[in-house]
Amino acid sequence: MKQFQSQFQSQKPTVSTGLTVAPSLAQRVAEVRAGDGHFDELRGMAFTADLDLPQNTPVLATPLQDLTSEWADFFAPLQNESIDDLAQRSAQLARQVRDNGITYNVYADQDGPQRPWSMDLFPLILSSADWQHIEAGVLQRARLLERIMADIYGPQTLLARGLLPPALVQGHPGYLRAMHGVQPVGGRYLHIAAFDLARGPDANWWLVGQRTQAPSGLGYLLENRLAISAQFETAFDHMNVQRLASTYRALMDSLRSISPLGPDAHLALLTPGPYNETYFEHAYLARYLGLTLVEGSDLLVRDEHLYLKTLKGLVPVHGLLKRVDDPYMDPLELRADSTLGVPGLLQAIRAGHVLVANTPGSAFLESPALLGFLPALSNYLFEQELSLPALPTWWCGERSAMLEALAKLADCAIKPTYPDSEQHRSFDAVLGARQDSHTLDQWAGRIVRNPQEYTVQAYMPYSQLPVWQPAQGGPASAGTLQARSVVLRVFAVSDGAQGWRVLPGGLARVASGLEDVTSMQRGGSSVDVWAKTQADVDHTTLLQPHLTPESLLQRQRMVTSRAAENLFWLGRYTERTENTLRLARLTLDYLHGQERGYVPLRSWLGQLAVQNTLVLPSVPTPIQAPRVFERALIDSLTSARHATSVGYCLRALKLAAASVRERLSQEHWRIITRTEESLFARFDDCRQRGDCTTQNALQILKDTSDQMAAITGAQTDRMTRDDGWRLLSIGRHIERLTFLSNALSRALDCQSLETDDGFDAMIELFDNAITFHAQFQQSRDMAALIELLVLDRDNPRSIYWVAKTLRGRLAKLAGSEPNQLSELSLQVPNPDNWNLAQLCERAYDLINPLPMRSEIATAQLPSYQLLQNVLQECSAAAHTVSETISATYFTHAGMTNLSVRAS
Repeated sequence: MKQFQSQFQSQKPTVSTGLTVAPSLAQRVAEVRAGDGHFDELRGMAFTADLDLPQNTPVLATPLQDLTSEWADFFAPLQNESIDDLAQRSAQLARQVRDNGITYNVYADQDGPQRPWSMDLFPLILSSADWQHIEAGVLQRARLLERIMADIYGPQTLLARGLLPPALVQGHPGYLRAMHGVQPVGGRYLHIAAFDLARGPDANWWLVGQRTQAPSGLGYLLENRLAISAQFETAFDHMNVQRLASTYRALMDSLRSISPLGPDAHLALLTPGPYNETYFEHAYLARYLGLTLVEGSDLLVRDEHLYLKTLKGLVPVHGLLKRVDDPYMDPLELRADSTLGVPGLLQAIRAGHVLVANTPGSAFLESPALLGFLPALSNYLFEQELSLPALPTWWCGERSAMLEALAKLADCAIKPTYPDSEQHRSFDAVLGARQDSHTLDQWAGRIVRNPQEYTVQAYMPYSQLPVWQPAQGGPASAGTLQARSVVLRVFAVSDGAQGWRVLPGGLARVASGLEDVTSMQRGGSSVDVWAKTQADVDHTTLLQPHLTPESLLQRQRMVTSRAAENLFWLGRYTERTENTLRLARLTLDYLHGQERGYVPLRSWLGQLAVQNTLVLPSVPTPIQAPRVFERALIDSLTSARHATSVGYCLRALKLAAASVRERLSQEHWRIITRTEESLFARFDDCRQRGDCTTQNALQILKDTSDQMAAITGAQTDRMTRDDGWRLLSIGRHIERLTFLSNALSRALDCQSLETDDGFDAMIELFDNAITFHAQFQQSRDMAALIELLVLDRDNPRSIYWVAKTLRGRLAKLAGSEPNQLSELSLQVPNPDNWNLAQLCERAYDLINPLPMRSEIATAQLPSYQLLQNVLQECSAAAHTVSETISATYFTHAGMTNLSVRAS
């Protein structure tokens, strides 16, 4: 570290004498200083042990005067604010992140994979001179990586001349032999490259690492920019910060221009799915760039062309912006156990029928060992020195480098040569300075035994930035400002056939503690990056201002089969959650109190609870042991296993919604997450307090029902009525038809409707109590019940209305002409054939057969047998329709799936 500090030994911070001012935000900022040996971003200098200020240093007349001009400009509009104002800004930012549903999944978190994205208040501000230096260095390195890719998958001159060791290329798991000799579409291998930079004590920026497979951050940095620029709007508007949109537009124009179909190409973003750590970014970026968000299961290869499975059939895909790592891209030629890729995709790439950004096979460029060879490669390929240096790096696979590295081990970081590889040793980077002599000897022994597995990189204290640390468990104003280490990720994107453009700014990550560990998986946070410019600010937008009426008429949102299936199940689980909520409330209400509920009613409620898995079949019935049944029902409300009660359905609803997050409004998603979190948190709290009584359970269920009303309202009024929404609605109606038909059928079997309580319970379960009593007062007549719950044409919870609406939605989904029904619609019984008088006929009365059941001869039938026939017909039809929808629209059963050209 001394090499980075030597030139600062004689520097002293400048102070001035003046009047004492009251503590303020500006004063607090002035008190924050970088740690020993770290470059201070606020002041533009490094501090070491001998640079401590004298104890009697006068208070600055202007607390901001020792800051760099950029930071002084940033804090100038805020210097009259207090620390309480900063705490309020931090709370607003955290609320905005939570409300917008910005998440970063943590694999180690077993309780719930999603957590809010961590974003700090203050941006990292880069002067125009700093940015020009970074931009030039990144452009040079991006061009170098592209040339290396072209050579390695082409003539391999660099290997032949010994400029690159074969062990770092052909011996790297990320080198794909199946891609050697392949000329990618447009002749370009890389379209996006990310470079991790850190500023050292010498004030210079140094390269720490690079990412080329599927670099993350392009979506998160957009959210960071929107949030932080809104928090500090005055400073952002007056500091000449360069905007981002033009770079994204250049990337999209570049991808389209070199894709097989040119400007009219259909581009998609390939994501591993909602369980990936950065899935939110995938959905956000796809929406921002106008790409179709797809998973591997959405795609198939036919005749060496890539297609997207949609509700309307197969749609060609001409380009993929991939966020899936290379080994998982094609289970036919790469990892056979991958469910994330597309069988035959590499063959489609080789045939030149699809553009993939980046071309599979770039993972070897991410090895830290490669950094030590890049200066010589730049000299050979371009006859240029690299203007942006990398930290000194030694690959121990070369004996001379290993011996040199072993001598420096205590002052360096030890890294795996092949990170994240299953065939080679992989581990988290180890800092030699934090190891004792015995541990260092052990590492040295490992290196000597398997030298090619290890890379040693010089350690450098990263520059530090002020961050706001909220108080834990105390008032918000009790938070503090602290200096934390920061690493900057800068992105270079393609701009035309062979050009590059650097995104102004980037994504910065700050460490969670005093160590230089900036990993988001290990508790790090992110900050926005403001790159100042001396030129005019580019106000380019991705909005399309020249849409014509004709082009608008042609715009139609595609619904992928996967999205359609998730929307279908979102509808089903929404309805199922409402049904189980209503049934659980009804059951607890009628069982609470020894005197309530006759045997037929208890039998009916018990059978429905078991049928809808509110309790397990092994639980004693409410007739045998009502209190045991009641406790079992309450205990199962948030069960994630065995009994699939309210909590299970609500969590399944949330998971289905997460898979189609890009189609939901922020309010819709917010109420879903809050409802699910509130239900589990309140029941957990009751159990911890030992106070999970029936009354408390009923209150929680009532509040959850109120929240579910908001969810169903959002689905009804805040979603576009396209085919995806129709499938959501069809899912709800299938679930409703099944539940209501079965509930009424079992009530007839149990004869619970013969009692007043049973009669009232049925009306409540159908959510029709107010309507029934308004129309029929206190009547308990079966004809009135059948009229309202079965035959009413205006009641959205009558079986007639559900069946009629389901038939219409199925016809619309199939593209039938108005007033024409599809073949699938005809699977649902026609409610127009139902007759009140016939449905009300009782046992042992001589009756005529129903028109749609002509095979039934005149006979003496059990009680309400014709009504039972209708109910059973509806339940069976719902099951049939569900299976047919799955085979027709989701799995595309019967579709030939050719991955290579047929001979």
